[in-house]
Amino acid sequence: MGSWTAFLWAAAVLVVLQMCTSSHDSIIDRSSRNLSSVPTDLPLDAEYIDLSCNHIHQLHKGEFKNTTLLRFLNMSWNGLELIDTETFHDTPLLENLDLSHNVLRNLSDQHYLSFTGNLRVLNMAWNKFENMTLGREFSFLRKLESLTLGAKVISLGDFKNIGNVTLYCFTLSLEEGLDYEANSLMDIHAEKIQVDLNGREITQNDLLADMLSFFVEVEVRNISGGYEYVKTQLSKRAIISTRTLSINNIVIDWNSLTQLVNATLYTSIAHLSASDVAINQPPFKDTPVTETSSLQSFTVSRVAVTSFFFSQEALYNFFINLPVEHCAIVETSLIHMTCPKKQSPILELDFSFCALSDSIFSRFEGQEGQVNCKTLGNVQNLFLVGNNLKDLKVVSQRLQYMKSLQHLDLSINSFVYDGSNGCVWPPSITVMNLSSGGLTDNVFNCLPEGVETLDLQNNQISVISQSILKLQNLSSLNLNANRLRDLPGCGDLPKMTELLLKSNSLHAPSLTNLKSFPNLKILDASDNPFTCTCPLRHFIRLGIQTEYESGHSGLELLNWPESYHCIYPEAVRNSTLESVQIPEISCSASLLAATILVPSVVLIVTVFFLCRRLDVPWYVGMIWQWTRAKHRARMQQLRPEDMVGIEFHAFVSYSQHDADWVKNFLLLNIEAPAGGLRICHHEKDFVPGKTIMENIITCVEKSRRSVFVLSPHFVKSEWCHYELYFASHQRLSQGSDSIVLVLLEPLPQYLIPSKYYQLKSMMNRYTYLEWPQDKAKHKLFWANLRAALQTDLPSKLVAETEE
Repeated sequence: MGSWTAFLWAAAVLVVLQMCTSSHDSIIDRSSRNLSSVPTDLPLDAEYIDLSCNHIHQLHKGEFKNTTLLRFLNMSWNGLELIDTETFHDTPLLENLDLSHNVLRNLSDQHYLSFTGNLRVLNMAWNKFENMTLGREFSFLRKLESLTLGAKVISLGDFKNIGNVTLYCFTLSLEEGLDYEANSLMDIHAEKIQVDLNGREITQNDLLADMLSFFVEVEVRNISGGYEYVKTQLSKRAIISTRTLSINNIVIDWNSLTQLVNATLYTSIAHLSASDVAINQPPFKDTPVTETSSLQSFTVSRVAVTSFFFSQEALYNFFINLPVEHCAIVETSLIHMTCPKKQSPILELDFSFCALSDSIFSRFEGQEGQVNCKTLGNVQNLFLVGNNLKDLKVVSQRLQYMKSLQHLDLSINSFVYDGSNGCVWPPSITVMNLSSGGLTDNVFNCLPEGVETLDLQNNQISVISQSILKLQNLSSLNLNANRLRDLPGCGDLPKMTELLLKSNSLHAPSLTNLKSFPNLKILDASDNPFTCTCPLRHFIRLGIQTEYESGHSGLELLNWPESYHCIYPEAVRNSTLESVQIPEISCSASLLAATILVPSVVLIVTVFFLCRRLDVPWYVGMIWQWTRAKHRARMQQLRPEDMVGIEFHAFVSYSQHDADWVKNFLLLNIEAPAGGLRICHHEKDFVPGKTIMENIITCVEKSRRSVFVLSPHFVKSEWCHYELYFASHQRLSQGSDSIVLVLLEPLPQYLIPSKYYQLKSMMNRYTYLEWPQDKAKHKLFWANLRAALQTDLPSKLVAETEE
């Protein structure tokens, strides 16, 4: 079955490729359109035409004259009765012709085939052919590879006209009441014969005998019974030419199945396979198996048992004890597999896409409990793809006695492994596949030390642990589709020659880590989210070197440059790494410092030193404030009515702890006669008998501005808070310049209580005056303060001040 399957796949791929390379107009589907004749509007470049499931009863000359490029024609299910001799005269490229399920009546009168010498596939099954006698025109089909026919009577000499044609596959579709004459198939030269019983039982002994005598590969399908005839022919024939026997889409009892298998074991047949098998009456006890045989491989797929009541162990025992080298049971709901009763000759086991659990290859023996198999010591290749295996450590224990095991495939399972020790793999394993298993970083603690080729793609691995250093024979490591952020750098693995890291999370691979693999020849880092910044510069250089200097570097970077793209920065997103230019100067700190940073630093240090030495910032700030105050005084035009009730230039608010500075410095420098200003402060201007609150309100209202002497003591005073509150309300009517802040001592923001939120806001938004400790700066400070407070009071008050 393997070679025929390969042929079908190759043919399908060829057709798909041809269809893909053809234009859309070359593929014409007019099936199920209720047509009664071939459409006249078929495109000139049509290569594939499907006219099936219509009512086209006749084909005439000239109906395909415009489709000279025609390669595939499907005329099945049309009720086709007549085809003119020159129908295909204008289609010399025709390769595939399907005329099945029609009402053609005479196989010896199909003259139109004389013009189809390029045919490779011809299907004429399910017509009204009484006899299988092929006409002379069949002899012209020298390129024919696959022929499908069916008739009610098959006689000796019916196939003589294709005796000169070497087919790959001849398919015989049996009809009800078939009359077959022995040796009728002897004129057919084909490597394989397919016999489709269309759901009927096998009843033709002579046909079975000829199939086994004349063909290397035999496939029988769609069978519902009559297996005793097959068993009889297998048992009584001394010489069988068939090397491969396939039985597909069958319904069979367990006894018939095992008898058929045992009968095959006695023959020279090398390969036995079955697919889409429904087993009735499954066993309740073990079934004997022939112990020696020439059979090399036994393969079954898509097997279903129709009963729920049977001995699973008896069923498994029959298959695992077969004397074959290659045993495969795939795509079957197989939940367990037992151990052979004695040392098995099996070299390869394939239980892919079943439902096997961690109990595989074990049995229960009395008080010993679950015992692992010791009778599969010859197995070299084991495939357990797509099962229900869970515990990686337990699976290693199940396989520990397979001392010859070399190739192990455990991909597409759902493993859980906590990283604990205890994995006991056979030391002979050299190739291991653990892809798509949900494994994490801990998997490196549970690997056979002799492994050479390791496939861990499509897992959840983000870091390669130091445990990988135990794998000193490792030469190929596949980590595609994991979560690695950098190239693995975990020590020295001298035999590593191939490292695959496609579709990970590599942003800027560090080439330093490649030193762990001194003999690396192949690296694949394609389809990763590269960030095209300075750290990636060395990797880009490596890629360019491998492209243009591959003979010298010794490293091949797979899929470079077409599968290496930037995802950041946005300016180069989706650009190939090869096309991105990263300037050397932007990545070299020393070069950048020499050309830009050094002069800048020198300039900044020089300016900073001069400023600190000469105290320039403070002077500039004070002069700027003095200038602003003078400018504001000149520009501000106060109306006489705005000054009604104003008696003082400023009201001074301060903490009692700062009273000495206010009396000895502030008042002496800004009040008359030194400063010429009229200042209101509580010790002199509060009216006895009034409450403190009333005095505060009165003083604020009678003052043009309010001066607040800020210090840590100020924010602790409750009265200072009230004074600030009333002054801020007056600021709404008199303008933002009605409040002047003097910072006597440093006052960090965190020392200001939350209730002073207005003070925090004013300190963040408005410039305040800082009291300098340097006496040389005092004169400029007082000049700024006087300029900020200076305003024209009513003339009466000015006269009183001068007196």
